[in-house]
Amino acid sequence: MWQRGRVHPTPVEVDLALVGGGGAASLVLAALDRHGLTGLRVAVVDPVHKRGQDRTWAFWGAPGGDLDPLLSASWSQVDVVTPAGRRVLPLTPLRYAMLRSGPVYDRAAAAERRLGAVRIGAPAGALADDGDRVTVHDPEGRPLVRAGWVLDSRPRPPARPGRTRWLQHFRGWWLAADRPTFDPGRAVLMDFRTPQPARGVSFGYVLPVDDRYALVEYTEFGPAVLTDAGYDGALRGYAGLLGLDLGRLRVREVEDGVIPMTDGPFVARPSPRVVRLGTAGGATRPSTGFTFSAMLRQAEQVAGALAAGRPPVPAPAYPRRHLWMDAVALRALDRGHVGGVEFFERLFDRNPPERVLRFLDGATAPAEDLAVMRSSPLLPMTGAVLGDAVDRLRARVRRGPAPAPAPVPEAAPRTAGQAGS
Repeated sequence: MWQRGRVHPTPVEVDLALVGGGGAASLVLAALDRHGLTGLRVAVVDPVHKRGQDRTWAFWGAPGGDLDPLLSASWSQVDVVTPAGRRVLPLTPLRYAMLRSGPVYDRAAAAERRLGAVRIGAPAGALADDGDRVTVHDPEGRPLVRAGWVLDSRPRPPARPGRTRWLQHFRGWWLAADRPTFDPGRAVLMDFRTPQPARGVSFGYVLPVDDRYALVEYTEFGPAVLTDAGYDGALRGYAGLLGLDLGRLRVREVEDGVIPMTDGPFVARPSPRVVRLGTAGGATRPSTGFTFSAMLRQAEQVAGALAAGRPPVPAPAYPRRHLWMDAVALRALDRGHVGGVEFFERLFDRNPPERVLRFLDGATAPAEDLAVMRSSPLLPMTGAVLGDAVDRLRARVRRGPAPAPAPVPEAAPRTAGQAGS
């Protein structure tokens, strides 16, 4: 049911409301459908119904998942390139995959229809949680939806500024050629031959769909974004490093993005029955900006919990020790204790590729984390650890005691058994 901008005297009553209809919500809708929760009353609140190719996600994982039919391409090996040479990383049993947004949105739309979800085509404002139900208001304060649970994926800043505040910012060109130009069997994960900024790290990468079509992207990790001319100039320079003749290629599409890289805390449970997903829920890895794998886990955990009659509260996206390691790494890079190229070169040079990828996904055991830490430059990272500890202590003294976490209600408003019966 589509209700564009319509505000009811009494709000729509549902079990679950998804506030924001982008990637995180699309994955949740597909997971709810896959778990057969067709009796669950669902609403999606977003003024825009996402369609088409507005972004590209790249992630790694084992082949054979339910996303495989949607992938544009995948690779069993990738390249990491530095001025010193090219390193080929075999990824088996994992693989690196590229997923464009169009198939994800199409699958979510089909799931939405099967679930009988109500779509409210209006922007959401404040969420009023009384501990039993959550009222979703529009920006003028009028009630749109009342739900047992709200999953909020709207972008928002961290609860307080981080000690390090960087951004992953990028521009990519989808390049089309009339003759074979790209190697479809191998992606370039990171190419550090790009000119390095005074503060931060830059790299290019290449994701080929076939031998005549590829995404070529320039990325920076750092405190500030570039101008349009800066991104285009960097992309032209990187295309030159790849030996691409842009005069013989066509730019089919352009992708831009800015992703937070910070140790500032994102509050995943702002109130008892509101759960944040995506970047707002901590799904973005601070040290890399990768988000998709954590969003996928969150969606599956939400649907699995509802199917079992539990509250739809996913686990933290990353272990606390990984967030601490990320904070230390960001500090070391930001303060110039270690160079970005050196940091990533040692990470891939001194660890098996599978360990690096699983670490970046938050899936490594403590012993593996120690191995990752040992691959970093010892003295600079020790200084970063001590500096981070001092900053944390100072911040804790300024803030005082931490507030108690929001309680988790004992049960979801409607169990999976009820939904399926």
